[in-house]
Amino acid sequence: MFPADHPFRIANFRAYWLSRFSSTVAQGSMTVIIGWQVYSIARDVHHLSIKEASFLLAMIGLAQFIPLFVLTPVVGLAADTFDRRRIVRATTILLLLTPVMLGVLTWLGLLTLPILFLAAVFIGIARAFSGPAYSALAPNLVPRATLPTAIAVSSIAWQIGAILGPSLGGTLLAIDPDIAYATSAGLFAIALVCVFLIGKVPQPEAQPDHRPLHRIIEGFRYVRHNRLVLATITLDLFAVLLAGATALLPVYARDILHVGSQGYGILSAAMGIGATSTALLFSFRPMKSNVGVKMLIAVVVFGLGILTFGTAHIILPRFAFGLAFVGLVVAGGADMVSVYVRSSLVQLHTPDAMRGRVSAVSQLTISASNELGEAESGLLASLLGPVGAVVVGGMGAIAITLLWSRLFPELRLAKSFDPPDILEIAPQHGVAQP
Repeated sequence: MFPADHPFRIANFRAYWLSRFSSTVAQGSMTVIIGWQVYSIARDVHHLSIKEASFLLAMIGLAQFIPLFVLTPVVGLAADTFDRRRIVRATTILLLLTPVMLGVLTWLGLLTLPILFLAAVFIGIARAFSGPAYSALAPNLVPRATLPTAIAVSSIAWQIGAILGPSLGGTLLAIDPDIAYATSAGLFAIALVCVFLIGKVPQPEAQPDHRPLHRIIEGFRYVRHNRLVLATITLDLFAVLLAGATALLPVYARDILHVGSQGYGILSAAMGIGATSTALLFSFRPMKSNVGVKMLIAVVVFGLGILTFGTAHIILPRFAFGLAFVGLVVAGGADMVSVYVRSSLVQLHTPDAMRGRVSAVSQLTISASNELGEAESGLLASLLGPVGAVVVGGMGAIAITLLWSRLFPELRLAKSFDPPDILEIAPQHGVAQP
């Protein structure tokens, strides 16, 4: 069914893929439920205005980001020191316990805003450790020649989860929140079992002769000195930070488009639909040429998609929901191009002994662009209103892309994913040198 060199031919990778897929579906479902319940409790129980409730959505994103920001220096080192499979197992257990806690409290009628914020913190802690471990584990499961394909296929697991998770969460939420939480817990259980099915994989030996602080700094120093890696990571950071419109989906679904929790689930899945379609294409036809220019174009298209979503009810009032959905699908497809290029360049241009620490830096910027971007969108919405926040964010993403094309010519000139022939860690500087 698959070519002889396809990563799905490898049992360890299949278990890894299914684990990531199940976990992503569960997280997507929980994100929809938590976001909707925060917004609904704020509006219905505490009788807050749209702008005030939007501010609480911003704080939910911040509650997930702060643990990751604080823990980033430690989690990268952990991924390069300890068995990456064990890290993923431990974090999956924490993620499993979170929907169990929320489901029980919802069933007892004791769910409150502080508890939902506590759950967001738990998710942030779990993601802080699992992200670098997951990212650093994937290259150990496949031959180097098939790594770009493995990255695309691995992205499919995440993007399909982004489709199914929110849609599933929104649908089950409309039936019963307890059922939605129970489903998330079951999916996390499947993810945990799959991680245990991954056999022993090669991992660089820990470097006991290095001081821990020095090893932590190496990851940041490597990113700072490799301008191509720095350009791809920071472009995603600032573009999505400005255009983090997904945090405002509850506002749009409930008070602008008036489509309720089920419509919220559909809108939440839209970007995943576009991204998965693109990832499927890349899994069979990997990108090979002009990768830097294609990433820049993709981020511009991403900004245009976000602008379409944010103004759909103004452009075509009678078909606002459909146009908003299409805008998010286009944005998701463009974002997948950016994710594919960034992930491939970071993984292939980083020595295996440093992948955990560099992945931690990359995850910090990704989380900053997502969770912190959600906080920025919520805060901006509390000042300008949700529509103004989305429009400013989409235009900002386009402006940042144009600026980055000038500041980092290395990105424009990147023709392929090919890294230097030899990557070594220079102990005296802590920087990878070709």
